[in-house]
Amino acid sequence: MTRQHQQRRTDFRRGERLGEADHVVLWERPQRPEWMDEDTYATIPETLTIRELKVHVDVKGFRVRELIVVTTLTDAERYPREEIARLFRLRWHVELDLRNIKTSLRLDDLRGKRPETIRREIWMHWLAYNLTRKVMAQAALHHEKLPRELSFSSALAAVNGAWALASVADPSTLSLHAKTQHLGITWSLVGHRPNRVEPRAIKRRPKPHKLLTLPREEARAKLIGGNTTRC
Repeated sequence: MTRQHQQRRTDFRRGERLGEADHVVLWERPQRPEWMDEDTYATIPETLTIRELKVHVDVKGFRVRELIVVTTLTDAERYPREEIARLFRLRWHVELDLRNIKTSLRLDDLRGKRPETIRREIWMHWLAYNLTRKVMAQAALHHEKLPRELSFSSALAAVNGAWALASVADPSTLSLHAKTQHLGITWSLVGHRPNRVEPRAIKRRPKPHKLLTLPREEARAKLIGGNTTRC
């Protein structure tokens, strides 16, 4: 399920009509782009049955008023339009999850200098994220909460603290530590704020420093050379 690409035109007079601005059409595989290799192109099916439907957004403050959603859930009785719209809106959690990975796990700045190092760095962060989410799911299950009600940053702090404690704890008490950790995670809840609207702007001003546009060693040598000349 995704949003219709802006360059694709939708004609609801075509295809199998399911309702107003809701139909099923057959997409044909486009020509292979230059950047795609032939083996990858061969894995794409020649045709794809797609459902296209128009969704109206009546929430004040939202920029989008209507959009076309495309999905392979073509059964209109099993998947009504309202459920498709609700499910598509839940995709906003993906944006929140990416924010947690970049901010809470500090993946907004990659420090590797070689491709294999960067890939290893990304995979390690993904592993840490999935492990934290698993602990959150376990805590939510044991204490009758929803995983999305729990704070990721608080859970991450609890997991980090538990690892440090588990490394020196007696093996017989690890189960008790896990239960205590789960209880602590469920104490930090995030607010349920449907239709939340925030300005697309940042409050914190950037620091008035120039950007470092060359390697630090070269910049340091340039400063030392300049100071030596003045003396």
